[in-house]
Amino acid sequence: MMPVKLIVKQGITNPFGDHRTVKQAFPSAIPSKQSDPFLMCDFFEMNENKAQDEDDFPIGWHPHRGMDIATYLRKGIGRHGDSLGTRETFDAPGMQWMSVGSGVEHAEGGAFDGLLEGFQIWINVPKEKKMADPRYGTVSSKDLPLVELEGGAGTALVLAGNAFDLRGPFETVQEVQMIDFRIETGASLDFRVNDGLDTAILYFYEGNMISVNDKSDIHVGSVILLDADSDEYRSFNVKTKDNKAGVMLFAGKKLKEPIAWHGPIVMNTDEQIQATYREMRSGKFPPKRVAWDYKKSAAFPKNEL
Repeated sequence: MMPVKLIVKQGITNPFGDHRTVKQAFPSAIPSKQSDPFLMCDFFEMNENKAQDEDDFPIGWHPHRGMDIATYLRKGIGRHGDSLGTRETFDAPGMQWMSVGSGVEHAEGGAFDGLLEGFQIWINVPKEKKMADPRYGTVSSKDLPLVELEGGAGTALVLAGNAFDLRGPFETVQEVQMIDFRIETGASLDFRVNDGLDTAILYFYEGNMISVNDKSDIHVGSVILLDADSDEYRSFNVKTKDNKAGVMLFAGKKLKEPIAWHGPIVMNTDEQIQATYREMRSGKFPPKRVAWDYKKSAAFPKNEL
């Protein structure tokens, strides 16, 4: 089994600039150098109010450049709009993802009244791909690969990468493996991380206590960094006690490249960050977008809605 390098507590952040908080596995708990290529994992549980009209989004329009992003919902209904002319909703468990490349603007939320629970995950991309054309995908429950684990140990939802002879639908640029494990009470899970992935993180986001590779009494909210450097030791074991558990696996191939990060923009140099904000101020961002006003549904061509 892979040695456990570090066990730390998740952070709490305010990404929306108001009272709303999220639980953050990285970079708050695991810094970017250790979580590479993963930039951010926010776990949110919040009550959502239905949008007042088609152009109302609780998480308003904002830019991104230079990373891959997934919003993965466990409860609720997702809703999304972007500068590529996308307007989509999806049910939980489900996901919408973007490889934002040279840039997108997007807005989210407001599909229903009730509890919204899930993750927003950012993954870095190689420097030569940061200005690629953006791509988008929506994944409903029926299209999210669900695996029944051996011996009735629980289930696994394959979000990205190859696992269980399946491939997750999040089309990341950098090679990763992302799986949401739901482990039954008193069960044991053994899993082998794919060869060549030298980052491996477990995020225990729901439950009571688990053990990982015989490290016992690990509490909910713990982020476990595993040693994935060895070609020989590729596996981990998770055991539950008196509750079911939700455990996310984030495994990936490190980029080992400089990171210049300012808000929703992730590049390699400060000069690139400054150039991006100059584009925004001049109205040239995003460089690839639809010809109509994507923020107003009334402006959409009839065949695009």
